[in-house]
Amino acid sequence: MSIYKKFIQYYKPYQRLFYFDLFCALVVSMIDLAFPQILSVLTHGVFTRDENQIMNVLGIVGVGMLVMYSVRYACQYYITTWGHIMGARMESDMRQDLFNHYQRLSFSYYDHNNTGEMMSKLVSDLFDISELAHHGPENIFISTIKILGSFAFLLLLNVKMTLILFVVTLFMIIFSIYKNRKMKAVFMDNRKKIAGVNSQVQDSLSGIRVVKSFANEELEREKFSYSNLEFLDSKEGSYKIMGSFHAGNAFFQGLLYTAVLVSGGFFIAKGSLEVADLAVYALYIGIFLNPIDVLINFTEQFQKGYSGFKRFMEVVGTTPEILDKTDATMLTNVAGNIVYQDVSFRYNQNTGVLNKVDIAITAGKTVALVGPSGGGKTTLCSLLPRFYDVTEGSIMIDGKDVRDVTLKSLRSAIGIVQQDVYIFAGSIRDNIAYGKPEATNEEIIEAARNANIHEFIMSLDTDYDSYVGERGTRLSGGQKQRIAIARVFLKNPQILILDEATSALDNESERYIQTSLERLSKDRTTIVVAHRLSTIRNADEIIVINHSGIQERGSHEELLAKDGLYAKYYKMQFEGLDELEDEA
Repeated sequence: MSIYKKFIQYYKPYQRLFYFDLFCALVVSMIDLAFPQILSVLTHGVFTRDENQIMNVLGIVGVGMLVMYSVRYACQYYITTWGHIMGARMESDMRQDLFNHYQRLSFSYYDHNNTGEMMSKLVSDLFDISELAHHGPENIFISTIKILGSFAFLLLLNVKMTLILFVVTLFMIIFSIYKNRKMKAVFMDNRKKIAGVNSQVQDSLSGIRVVKSFANEELEREKFSYSNLEFLDSKEGSYKIMGSFHAGNAFFQGLLYTAVLVSGGFFIAKGSLEVADLAVYALYIGIFLNPIDVLINFTEQFQKGYSGFKRFMEVVGTTPEILDKTDATMLTNVAGNIVYQDVSFRYNQNTGVLNKVDIAITAGKTVALVGPSGGGKTTLCSLLPRFYDVTEGSIMIDGKDVRDVTLKSLRSAIGIVQQDVYIFAGSIRDNIAYGKPEATNEEIIEAARNANIHEFIMSLDTDYDSYVGERGTRLSGGQKQRIAIARVFLKNPQILILDEATSALDNESERYIQTSLERLSKDRTTIVVAHRLSTIRNADEIIVINHSGIQERGSHEELLAKDGLYAKYYKMQFEGLDELEDEA
């Protein structure tokens, strides 16, 4: 019931539209029910009179029915037009809520869920939900009125014959409920399988350059074919159930007509039913069966919409792991003193990454983290802006636990430049301005100058308005990196994290970017993760960390003098050693 309650909440902003839609549905139903009664009155009372009386009444009846069906036209127009608009607006609201919730979810959610599946929930699932939102109440309301109204009129015409129809209808309902339960599971499986198809498409197209570089188009075709055929199998199963469902209900409808014909003839023979009443009775049978047919077809739509909304609620009902405390305060006037105190972290119960780490960084100083991959360097950086929360211990900024301040103020105080830079589809200007959306053109240009990218931008045909392509495909690695640095210049944070920002670049690009990073780091508290030790010689403190925790710490000269792990890494890079036993 909680799912239905959540669904109903989306009608609240559109109550007037909804209730007027139901009112129009009521008018349409009453007009449809009125026609057989008008025919009955005419055949029993008017058409038995003389010609002049019939002609006088026909004019009144004609005008009255013209008005009646004009009203029906207006109501049907409103139902079809504004009913769908209401459904589309509800779909838009749900899509916005879902996207907003995606934005709130923590990194851990994205670690375990596929982008293609998330896209499926945003697009195809919500379309079916909007169709259900519009047609659901309307179809149920109209069908209920028509079924009850026609059944009442059928009882007035002949009770015994109507009770026979009721028994056949009862078997029809039992059959529908049985099939409906099977359809529910099948349509949920459809949703999962089409999400798998979307996931495969997203994964393959996002990595299309890797696919082509390895000439693995055939492999990708095979992977997609597997997902595609799985979805096909699921759809075939759903169509088989639907086939038996619709065919079975058509059979019961045939039984209803058979029952009317046989029992009607029997009661006419017995003198308890007039031939004219049988014609009216047949009209009401059509009105009685039409909403049943609508409800039968609506069952498929309901199952699609319900399964889609259930998947929607699974996401919206997911609580983000990283949230502001109710009494969280703003982090203001940041100096940049950072303390990691007894920090331990594990991604799950079995995977420990950090254990009892203690680091203190004075405001304005630069600390470098070095060591083998998987030692926890990036994790240490990710804990500072609360992309993940510490398992044990605490992280303090200016004496405040990062868990006690708002996420927005915390992350606004931290700038991050990573090795894997994400460039949004759009212009260079838009990508730099991402660091400060309200920035002026002068501020954007100044940030680009500081990042050593302004001259390159001005060499392009449309300079700052140049389109970068999806994920920045029109830019080199070094150019993307400098745009990312310009973003951070524009953001102007007091704390800076440089996570292997130059490790994937050539020497020339590295020199450009190293100059930019040194300028960016000036007077900021900076944490550097680096494999190229040449980039951290001037760090105030270098911390060597591996799977066992912190092994060494000190300045570049101090660590070389110790002749420990750092010295070995340094020799490996600068004295031509090809191999070094992993001492992690």
